[in-house]
Amino acid sequence: MPVKVAESPYPLIDADPHAFRVVRFMRPSDYAVLAGGTAAAPGILYAMERIDPSRGPMRPALKLAGLLGFVGGFLLAYQRSTFRFWGWTENAREQAKDLAELTQRAREGKPLYGQSDLEPYLQGVAHRNSAFSQLKLSSMPWFNLVNHPHHGTDPAKYGVKSESSSPESQ
Repeated sequence: MPVKVAESPYPLIDADPHAFRVVRFMRPSDYAVLAGGTAAAPGILYAMERIDPSRGPMRPALKLAGLLGFVGGFLLAYQRSTFRFWGWTENAREQAKDLAELTQRAREGKPLYGQSDLEPYLQGVAHRNSAFSQLKLSSMPWFNLVNHPHHGTDPAKYGVKSESSSPESQ
């Protein structure tokens, strides 16, 4: 099943990026969003408590609000980073980093997107389950944790020769 590629104003880097890669490519602004979410949730709870006091202990509620703010901030930062992989927002920095990283892997003879112990069918299932899942993070957080070959880009741009052009197949 081919990867559905949506029209985007910037070049597609990866249609289904691995979760660790998304985190590794986060920008400082993404970390600022994460920190803002972590700080805002307890701050809002504290402000609401000052306006209308509940007369209960605040410490456990503030800790829970901090945790929920961190999780929400992380999901928002993750989504922002993924949008750059998809080409939905400006991604010049990520394009350069991706080209350097995957070209190096191709030169070393390693698989571009990592090795997987799963059968090809299960890699396809994992891809179909995680493709565009970042749009549903608010209802069900789902991340791509499987290395698979379905990324919607041409491996030739990284210096990988296709099997049909190799001398063994002729």
